[in-house]
Amino acid sequence: MSILSRCRDILASNVNALLDKAEDPAKLVDQYLRDAREDLAECKKETAGVMAAEKRAERDLNDLKEKIAKHGNAAKNAVRAGNDNDARKILADKQELEAQLPQLQKNYDSAHASAENMRKMVAKLTDDIQALEARKATVQNTVAVAKAQEAANKFSARADYGAEAADGIARMEQKANERLDRANAQADLHDMADEEDDLVDKYGAGGSASVEDELAALKAELNGGESNE
Repeated sequence: MSILSRCRDILASNVNALLDKAEDPAKLVDQYLRDAREDLAECKKETAGVMAAEKRAERDLNDLKEKIAKHGNAAKNAVRAGNDNDARKILADKQELEAQLPQLQKNYDSAHASAENMRKMVAKLTDDIQALEARKATVQNTVAVAKAQEAANKFSARADYGAEAADGIARMEQKANERLDRANAQADLHDMADEEDDLVDKYGAGGSASVEDELAALKAELNGGESNE
């Protein structure tokens, strides 16, 4: 691709459209500025060559016009001096020079147009770079703010998850406490059942007779036996 075509592509590019599509506008701005500076240097170099060609074409055209003017003055002086033959020769040379004029004029016009286009491209690219340089800080600051907000959003989401986790742990603690309470209640019921069994064993048979009671019963049995006799 020629530098002229490349410069035209640069002029046709829409920086705002590129920024809209970029995932990281700050990086794109830096990359675009690097590329644009390189392209600007190449455009300036190419423009210098085109302008040099313009100057050569202009110089050749002006030199030819000066020669034509000199031949015209020389022909007039020859006529004034009565030297018609010299005048004819000078006029013949003048016509040969004039025959070259259209091509040299065409060469200059073409070189001038090319130089003008290159100068416009350099000026446009320079303006774009300056404008983008001015916006670079704003773009970078905006991206920094966006990244900070994204980070805050992530931490906010984590905080929400932490709150949910804390609620879940609290529910697990409550269930664990309820389970412990049930186990303790079952242990208490078991202890109460053991106490009741002990009481039944103690009082269920009416208790064992004392020695005095058994002695009295024995005497009553003996005394009764004597009366029956």
